[in-house]
Amino acid sequence: GPGRETKLFDENFREIAPGTDGVGIVARTGPLPLGYLGEDEKNAQTFPTIDGKRWLMTGDRARWAADGTLEFIGRDNMCINTGGEKVFPEEVEAVLMEHPAVKDVRVVSLPDPRFGRKVVAVVQPEGEVDEAALDAHARAGLAGYKIPRRYVLTEQSLRLNNGKPDYKTAQAIAEAPEG
Repeated sequence: GPGRETKLFDENFREIAPGTDGVGIVARTGPLPLGYLGEDEKNAQTFPTIDGKRWLMTGDRARWAADGTLEFIGRDNMCINTGGEKVFPEEVEAVLMEHPAVKDVRVVSLPDPRFGRKVVAVVQPEGEVDEAALDAHARAGLAGYKIPRRYVLTEQSLRLNNGKPDYKTAQAIAEAPEG
């Protein structure tokens, strides 16, 4: 709409222009809230003024696709830090959902003594699923550090009644003792 713009910025509020590489934070202008009462530091990060214009940093991560559209990567608050690398669950889920034996999947994390956190895929299979085939599929579509270190199979639904992903249930399934 009029008076609204959408851009990508890096962590230092430098624009990532369309046609260039890089994952950034989606930001928009237009009518914006005044901010959080008494939260000056949070307001400076969430509602920065860049080149004289006030922006809302949405918390969504994206990159520019070849056709000039924004390609959503994931939410900052869902990001898994494993060995200093950022993994967005939505990206891993999208690759695993392409496997014909996967009905649904949620990606969560568990503590790891070496990497801090490890990526875990909680998979609701569609019939028989072979974990080695799932892993090979993930390796064909993802960088090595994004590959789940563990696959947990469940018949339980991984969605809420409204159809949204149920990460709380997936986390509980991942944390359950193996047995």
